[in-house]
Amino acid sequence: MADKPIRVLVVDDDPGARSLHGRFVSGTPGFALAGTVGLGEAAIDRGLRGGVDLILLDMRLPDISGIEVLHQLRTFGSRSPDVLVISSSRDQITVRQALAAHVVGYLVKPFTQEALQERLRVYRAERRAREHNERERPLGQGEIDRLLSTGRIRLPAASARNWRRAAGSAPPLPSTTPPRLPKGLSEVTLARVVDALDPVSTISAAELAERCTISRATARRYLDYLVSEGTIDLAHRYGKRGRPEVLYRLAPSPAGGDQE
Repeated sequence: MADKPIRVLVVDDDPGARSLHGRFVSGTPGFALAGTVGLGEAAIDRGLRGGVDLILLDMRLPDISGIEVLHQLRTFGSRSPDVLVISSSRDQITVRQALAAHVVGYLVKPFTQEALQERLRVYRAERRAREHNERERPLGQGEIDRLLSTGRIRLPAASARNWRRAAGSAPPLPSTTPPRLPKGLSEVTLARVVDALDPVSTISAAELAERCTISRATARRYLDYLVSEGTIDLAHRYGKRGRPEVLYRLAPSPAGGDQE
C-alpha cells in the first residue's frame, strides 16, 4: 500500500508567494497541499484542528511573528505539525530562535522550485527513517525487562523510579498513563537516555550522546525535557578556563517514595 502523502500548509502574507509555493508543494511527489493562509493566528488554528503534517512558515506575518507561531504550535505537544521556515529573514536572532524551536529546516527566500523540492524530499526521507527506527529498533535488555515488569515503556518522572526498581528486581510501583512527549521526542529514545543515567554518577551531554549513539543536539533535547520534568538534577564541573561543563544525573526519589 502506498504511503499517505505528507499534508502541507503554506503560511505567507504575500498572496503571490502562497500561490507559487503551493504549486511547488503540489508538484512534489509524496506531498499534498492542505491549504494556504496569510496570518499567523490562522496557521495556529489550522495546526490545532489537525490535517496538517508540515507547515511552510514565513517569519514576517502581519498579525503575529513567525516565532510566536512556532511557540504556540509547540504547546500542542505531539499534535504539533513539523515546521520548515521559508523566510527572507536572515538576522541571527530570528534564525537562532527558529532553530531553538526545533524546525526541520530554514530556507531563505527567494528560492527555486528545485531548492524547495529538494528540502521536501530530504524531510520525507528523514521522517520515514525516524518512524521506521521507532518501530523497528531492537530493544535493549533493560527495556525488555521494563516491558515485562510494567507492560510498556513508561515515561518520566514518576515512572523513572519504577524503571530503577524493575532493574533491581523490586516490584514496580503503580503508575499512571504517561503524558504525551513534546514533538520530536520518542518514548524509545527517551528510555535509552534514562537507562544511561545514574542517580550517583554524573554524565555530560557529550558522554550521553556517545553512550546512546545519538547526536549531541538530540541528547540535549532529551536532557532539557528530563530537567523540566524534574527527573534529573544538574551539576557543574569547573575547569581552568572557559564556561563550566553541565553534568546530569537521575534525581533521587522522594523520601520514603520507594518504601513498601
